Amino acid sequence: MERHDLIVIGAGPAGLSAAIEAAKTGMDVLVFDENAKPGGQLFKQIHKFFGSKEHKAKVRGFRIGRELLDEANRLGVRVELNSVVMGLYTDKEVTVKQGDCVRHYKADAIIIATGASENMVTFDGWTLPGVIGAGAAQTMMNLHGIQPGKRVLMLGTGNVGLVVSFQLLQAGCEVVALVDAAPRVGGYGVHAAKVARCGVPFYLSHTIVKADGGDCVTGVTIAQVDSKFQPIAGTEKHFDVDTICLAVGLSPMSQLAKMAGCKMIESKGGTVPACNEYGETSMDGIFVAGDVSGIEEASSAMIEGRIAGISAAYTLGYLSEEERNSGVQAQEAALESLRQGMFAPKNRGKLVKETEEGIAVSMNLLEKGYVAEDEIERYPGVTHSARIHPVMECTQNIPCNPCQDACPKKCIKIGENITSLPVVDPEATCIGCGMCVASCSGQAIFLVDEGYEPDYATVTMPYEFLPLPETGEKGTALDRSGKPVCDAEVVGVKSMPAFDHTNLLTIKVPLDMAYRARFFRA
Repeated sequence: MERHDLIVIGAGPAGLSAAIEAAKTGMDVLVFDENAKPGGQLFKQIHKFFGSKEHKAKVRGFRIGRELLDEANRLGVRVELNSVVMGLYTDKEVTVKQGDCVRHYKADAIIIATGASENMVTFDGWTLPGVIGAGAAQTMMNLHGIQPGKRVLMLGTGNVGLVVSFQLLQAGCEVVALVDAAPRVGGYGVHAAKVARCGVPFYLSHTIVKADGGDCVTGVTIAQVDSKFQPIAGTEKHFDVDTICLAVGLSPMSQLAKMAGCKMIESKGGTVPACNEYGETSMDGIFVAGDVSGIEEASSAMIEGRIAGISAAYTLGYLSEEERNSGVQAQEAALESLRQGMFAPKNRGKLVKETEEGIAVSMNLLEKGYVAEDEIERYPGVTHSARIHPVMECTQNIPCNPCQDACPKKCIKIGENITSLPVVDPEATCIGCGMCVASCSGQAIFLVDEGYEPDYATVTMPYEFLPLPETGEKGTALDRSGKPVCDAEVVGVKSMPAFDHTNLLTIKVPLDMAYRARFFRA
């Protein structure tokens, strides 16, 4: 039987972060993961993260995964892949299936970072080939380069449903609709907005009634639901699709914690092990981190992993109590900043009607996926100027501030509170570099030049689709709802390594369309 200081179960963002922090203290760390590649969900997350620099803001998930793996390797962390942990026992012994063998390992401390699994919903035809989870769709697209389907309907408007819908569009799929039984969009408004301006309709207070097909999905019928989430007769709508994608939540994979004898509690997100502020469960020396202890974003999982790694090192005598406390306090401060704003845990399931600044929240955004024309001007980032300037359509208090750091002229201010809405400093001069546009994780910043030509303006927007339009190409400008509003001509395409594959597309539109044109279709 092999013995180690620490065994970490799961090589995702939480597990790798925990292993790194423990290894920094000199601990002998062994990590198991059932997959063929480490990194967990990070390597299929091609979008940019929110938060601040300390949270890896504006860095794409797969790049964060590479950074964690490189650091773990430098510190001598041993990662065993294709290793299924079958059992975890009270004496911190684990049984692991590796190939055709079952091996036994033992450690002085265990960190469980097994993550979560996708939920499913049942409806007539839900077992047909072509009904898949959003995570499966991400794996097919972003790891294997395979389109999940040609015409896709997405069920679920949380962040996963919104992000994967946009990635489906990037992969060349047609997303025919976003559907949710809830009356409001569940994820970040900026994620919804970038999908809506591509022309994808939202059907809130709707659910799937039936999937059509014999050998595979050929269509889907949805219907409006009443206050008890029951379909309302006569409201059915049919779509011809070959794929139905489900993004209906996650459940913590907490079975190993329960097997080890950890005290379990029921939460809104599922059954999770009870743990203290250090991530330690009711079983001495067994810690948890990441989604297994409660569903949050990957940024939070990494911080929880660091806390668990530091705490395990203290438990085994590799850190003093003072070192443990100072390390954990720094991580808790970073974690607390992510748990602020409209999407804080305390606000889950609640309708927040005003921003922290006292501005009315866009109900159109919550119900249709985009901010209406008569609502957009109320937000402080939407300003007018005779010269080129940023227009920031960030309308919710989300923990994110890379735009403030990216601007070389300090045109953008968010302030000490990371969830504050961005504002434009009227005393600063925008040079039109586009760094703010490229850095925005929600693709919610545009550069507007209202003095480009007599009667014409330019709008510079983030663009992450291929093929890239070429200068001189003519097409159509779409508004926030995805509706065509005017002819447009491409007058500039800018790509730089610093933009990290967010291209800047500049289109020329009539002056009165400068605050409506938000997407370009060739």
